[in-house]
Amino acid sequence: MTDALRPMSKQRLYEQVLDRLRQYVAEGGLKAGDRLPPERDLAQRLGVSRASVKQAIVVLEVQGLVEARHGGGTYLVRDSLDVESVEKLVERRRRLPDVLDAREALETKLAELAAERRTEEDLTAMRQALARMAEEIEQGRHGVDGDRLFHAAVTAAAHSSILAEFMRSISDQIAESRTESLRQPGRPTRSYAQHEAILDAITDRRPGAAAAAMRRHVRTVAKVRLLDWDPGEGE
Repeated sequence: MTDALRPMSKQRLYEQVLDRLRQYVAEGGLKAGDRLPPERDLAQRLGVSRASVKQAIVVLEVQGLVEARHGGGTYLVRDSLDVESVEKLVERRRRLPDVLDAREALETKLAELAAERRTEEDLTAMRQALARMAEEIEQGRHGVDGDRLFHAAVTAAAHSSILAEFMRSISDQIAESRTESLRQPGRPTRSYAQHEAILDAITDRRPGAAAAAMRRHVRTVAKVRLLDWDPGEGE
């Protein structure tokens, strides 16, 4: 049986608010750092409830497009509001916990093995990855490439072909979780410091400390705004 003729979903009210906000930013020429009107004003001008406006703002926060400062308004992080579809957000929210569980199980063991088996070449690769991440952060970016290189270097340093294959099999999902984590405010610098702790333990050949440092890191990665979001609110 095909589901092509399943009932069509009605667009949520906050999704309409998102469309209007994207149009407002584009037509108004707003740039990163500019402030959006207060939620109360937006609700009044759009003729919707504050709950619908608030949910739209939360969706923008989840995607790293705005920063809501406590008591200080909502500011653009980028020059536009290129919003990802709510359907894609919902799907990513659904699979993210499983991906994070897999990362904790696999990468904790990889860090432990890396501390036992690493070579000088492996350490050099990790240091180069951290240098890349630091450079990206200094440029105002999230450090995604350096983060990817660091975790790849730890995986290589474990010298376990089976575990490396497991990591490759979920590489797309890992990349998704990486991007989700690193766009959290203040997260890039925190992740960088945690990477340094992992590297120190691997360098000193302390498997238990390396595993513990990696576990702390992955659990930090798991703390993302997306998982606190309820897509059903504000309809």
